[in-house]
Amino acid sequence: MPKQPRAWQRMLSGRRLDLLDPTPMDIEIEDIAHGLAFVARWNGQTHGDFPYSVAEHSLLVEALYSRMNPKAPVKWRLAALLHDAPEYVIGDMISPVKSAVGPAYGELDDRLMAAIHIKFGLPAKLPEAIKKAIKKADRISAWLEATQIAGFTVEESNRFFGTPDPNQIAGMSITLRPPAEVRRDFTSRHNDLLGQTA
Repeated sequence: MPKQPRAWQRMLSGRRLDLLDPTPMDIEIEDIAHGLAFVARWNGQTHGDFPYSVAEHSLLVEALYSRMNPKAPVKWRLAALLHDAPEYVIGDMISPVKSAVGPAYGELDDRLMAAIHIKFGLPAKLPEAIKKAIKKADRISAWLEATQIAGFTVEESNRFFGTPDPNQIAGMSITLRPPAEVRRDFTSRHNDLLGQTA
């Protein structure tokens, strides 16, 4: 009988995360922050001396979501911060690659996200209205990233990501930073939001 392939990853915290059956017990924010701070968005195709990480993107999405939904409960701001958290294990695949991989990618992402949400006191599956609001912030973030650091024209970005309301993006600029700095800020923001939900 052939040997079963390994489907778990050992994290720096010492946790062993089973990708086929992830549990909240094996999720640690330090692992998420570390992984996301070292995963580059846009397949690394951004201007600057540091990669633009998923952790930095997540901080931007949470800031946009909070700006667009100032009365939203803190738990949904936390959900916005964690919207790409599974990528600490599975990486950031660009949309064309996700399409090529097919539904298996989405299923894996959903399993990991449910475990992450439960670990931090969120519902395993977010209400549809919250998911849509976070996705809107995510698309605006992509527009900012595309125009500021990924070499897209405004016209291209408008076509691919939609045209953002100027009030939603006023004063928002992207600065590339060392991964350790982003990791620290992501962890700090997570702990702040989590503390407010307690």
